[in-house]
Amino acid sequence: MALNPGTNLNATPATQQQALPSNYIDFTANGNGWAQQYLPDLVEKESEVFGNRTVAGFLEKVGAEEAMASDQVIWSEQGRLHLSYQCNTTATANQISIAKSIDGVAQTTTHGIRLGDTVVVADASATAKCYVSAIDGTNREKITVLPYGSASLAAAGIAASQTGEACTIFVYGSEFVKGSDGRADANEPGFKSYTNKPIIMKDFYQVSGSDASQIGWVEVSGEEGQNGYLWYLKASGDTRSRFTDYCEMSMIEAEKIDGGTALATHNANIKGTEGLFAAVEDRGNISFNDLSLGEFDTILKEFDKQGAIEEYMMFLNRTSALAVDDMLAGMGNVVNQGAGSSYGVFDNDADMALNLGFSGFRRGSYDFYKTDWKYLNDISTRGGMADLGTGTASSSIGAVKGMFVPAGVSTVYDQSLGKNLKRPFLHVRYRASGAENRKFKTWTTGSVGASTSAIDAMEMHYLTERCLIVQGANNFVMMKG
Repeated sequence: MALNPGTNLNATPATQQQALPSNYIDFTANGNGWAQQYLPDLVEKESEVFGNRTVAGFLEKVGAEEAMASDQVIWSEQGRLHLSYQCNTTATANQISIAKSIDGVAQTTTHGIRLGDTVVVADASATAKCYVSAIDGTNREKITVLPYGSASLAAAGIAASQTGEACTIFVYGSEFVKGSDGRADANEPGFKSYTNKPIIMKDFYQVSGSDASQIGWVEVSGEEGQNGYLWYLKASGDTRSRFTDYCEMSMIEAEKIDGGTALATHNANIKGTEGLFAAVEDRGNISFNDLSLGEFDTILKEFDKQGAIEEYMMFLNRTSALAVDDMLAGMGNVVNQGAGSSYGVFDNDADMALNLGFSGFRRGSYDFYKTDWKYLNDISTRGGMADLGTGTASSSIGAVKGMFVPAGVSTVYDQSLGKNLKRPFLHVRYRASGAENRKFKTWTTGSVGASTSAIDAMEMHYLTERCLIVQGANNFVMMKG
């Protein structure tokens, strides 16, 4: 059974006021003429056929806003506390070669393992507790480890000459003999700095002086609170609502410019900014599977490897939200041995409306709170990209189906202020200093009302300068497919 959506909808705003066939009532249509006996009854109230059309509100729920006075934001995120690496075994007895950090970053600098450390070395078939007896190599990457419980790594079951980072090593302590000297070198804490810059966004609405003096009332209920009978300000309100959505959509979709693109050649001053999707694709986690119980458990295991933040907000499109409801209901039926539906509060009866949705649940040690993300459902935004195909782990193809956003705050070092700060994982920075606040500026120019220029029109200008800061992107999950 197919569902055919409505067509011929006035869904796209025009950039200029134009005399179009859709703007006028044609009395001569359908065989009628001007000699017909009765004039039509004109309905003056605008029909709200799309409901609340704005898609903004995501950042208001999970983020914060803060002023900045510079052209960029620089922050540092702490590294892992414990020392763990991916490594290979060599042909030399009891020797391993450090290849990458446990997060897969190539080991191009000196690692933190030192003489006297006690380590755990493991591959797919065996695990050995060892003592670090020697460190060699250009970057000190060759480490000799002597097992406590075996004569050699080979005797412990770890094969020599393994490649492809088949082994893992981590430090669990150290051991020194009586009267020995102290450590020869110290480990410095690891961190990584990130930066983002604000972009300037603009929009404006214009109505000529003649049109401003020609009264044509429409009764409306707009997203910006334009309730009642309005004149040309109805269009102005729509422009403002659309610009408000752009402010949030840009923080979600924006990307930094690639120096090799045609845009860089066109205008070297256009730099872009890093939005939420770009940050998560670069530093976060991507899931290309449907939200089944097995996929949830896989995500939970990844959370354990990262910050182990206990609460998450799930912002999902309709398909993913229903999949979560079905998954949880199915688990309830297993618990209840199939005794009827278990949606809602698990106490539905014949005299009440059946609640077929969940807003939150707990799995393992994590709490999840689910909500629909209108931006992913609206056909004029991401909702119109639901059928673009299935993504794969090696491709960014595929529609965005949802986002797992950690709740709470993270601690980072702000290099502009020179101290540690606690901030939400997502927050917007806007330019402001003294009397100039560019969070959301509006001003009116022209000849209508108080004349401020020679142009015979009223122009309403909108401007913002902002960027999004995504801290701890390793704790985010984007659903694609």
